[in-house]
Amino acid sequence: MRTVTEITTSSLDAWHDQQPAPALQSAIERGGVVTCPSLAFAVSDAERALFDASLADDKRKSIYIRPGRDGITGTTATGATRDTVARMIERYADASHALVDGLFPGYRARSHATGTSFRPRAIGDMSSGRALSWRKDDTRLHVDAFPSNPTHGDRILRVFSNVHPTTLARGWRVGETFADMAERFLPRTHGLPPGGAWLMYKLHITKRPRSAYDHLMLQLHDLAKGDLDYQRTCPQRAVDFMPGTTWICFSDQVMHAAMSGQFMFEQTYRLPLSVIADVEASPLRTLERLTGRALA
Repeated sequence: MRTVTEITTSSLDAWHDQQPAPALQSAIERGGVVTCPSLAFAVSDAERALFDASLADDKRKSIYIRPGRDGITGTTATGATRDTVARMIERYADASHALVDGLFPGYRARSHATGTSFRPRAIGDMSSGRALSWRKDDTRLHVDAFPSNPTHGDRILRVFSNVHPTTLARGWRVGETFADMAERFLPRTHGLPPGGAWLMYKLHITKRPRSAYDHLMLQLHDLAKGDLDYQRTCPQRAVDFMPGTTWICFSDQVMHAAMSGQFMFEQTYRLPLSVIADVEASPLRTLERLTGRALA
């Protein structure tokens, strides 16, 4: 029987000084979402005054910072306004690191952070005038996979917070379990052509050679998004994350779609399997069991 992603509600209400939470770690490593309705990220009046979709440039949906890089990317803001936005995003990064280091100390969050973003645009905002391709349409159920940045089985952990100033929820759909989705679409996938991974790397299409795992994950992402009948009829449920809510999941494992909302923070970590407690539940091990071969 196919089942829908499990949602676990937590009473957490503070970002700092949390104790390790093995039950919550097990919930997310096994493909669930942990939601914390009382864990709000505080935004100052000066910061909230900047909440406007036009804060993001036309080329990106997010304003973001990257570890080891100076400044922020993706915003039209300049001068003091730009500095305020940067400090706000940096504060969210610090809060997320403290939260993850407290709850899941084995993850060593700060050393595995890859980026922090603020999304001022509403879901479906087409103000840039550019048509959205179906592959980039995040209102379709999908797992995260990166075309240019192969993970080789590393996990993608994300911390999200809805900071909308009124009552607008961040509306998601979550779908069936990763294993059920993979079992459904694997027969339609194909292997990497000989020399294909090397050629993409040499042509700078990818940042390192793509593994068989990454090749499968990208196909599963595309096959699910491209199958409109699947999008309509697969096991799924709607989840509303209200303003003041923070939620955590491995987005490489949770079938998810963002349906509505505006003004959200997101912190991303890329975790090697060596820090994961339940390695056998990971997408890599799941796909290796289903295909009967090593993939990374």
